[in-house]
Amino acid sequence: MATKKAAAAQAAPVNTGYIPSLRTKYKEEIVGNLMKEFSYTTVMQVPKLVKITLNEGVGQATQDKKMVEVAQEELTAITGQKAVQTVSRKDISNFKLRRGMPIGAKVTLRGNTMYEFLERLIAVSLPRIRDFKGIAENFDGRGNYTLGIKEQIIFPEIDIDKIVKVMGMEITFVTTAKTDQEAYALLREFGLPFKNIKK
Repeated sequence: MATKKAAAAQAAPVNTGYIPSLRTKYKEEIVGNLMKEFSYTTVMQVPKLVKITLNEGVGQATQDKKMVEVAQEELTAITGQKAVQTVSRKDISNFKLRRGMPIGAKVTLRGNTMYEFLERLIAVSLPRIRDFKGIAENFDGRGNYTLGIKEQIIFPEIDIDKIVKVMGMEITFVTTAKTDQEAYALLREFGLPFKNIKK
């Protein structure tokens, strides 16, 4: 009996209690900073980052279905979470698109995985962009932000020698902010390098 218990204990995953540094920063610094900046009366009013979605569309998908699989593999490597294929919602004869045809890949990150990805994006990937001068403001009016990436090779997880084609992607940050101004302040506090940082 004791042996079975020991074996079960060995097989059980060890909970290290690891918390990404940006998650800690949010609780310990960002919440307080935003409460001061926007004069919130309660912590519940402070906007949060809910999820990050990466979407890689493949223009050549109608000619080469393998490109969609490549995009799926790349997003999985970049995020460490399995990406899913996206499909066309309608027929578009001009583009030889049929409804249900795979046209790209996407992955949605939440929790620790989301914070880990954000940390790598800010510290490692964005600085690898050629002549990088900061990111543009592209908010949707509802507190969400979309960042366009022209080349997937900025991510160190992508092996340049093995890429089939240079492809871009969209990274969308979904927040609970009610205004673009609040969403901007939240993402700025996380460290996203906007072109003209304002406070």
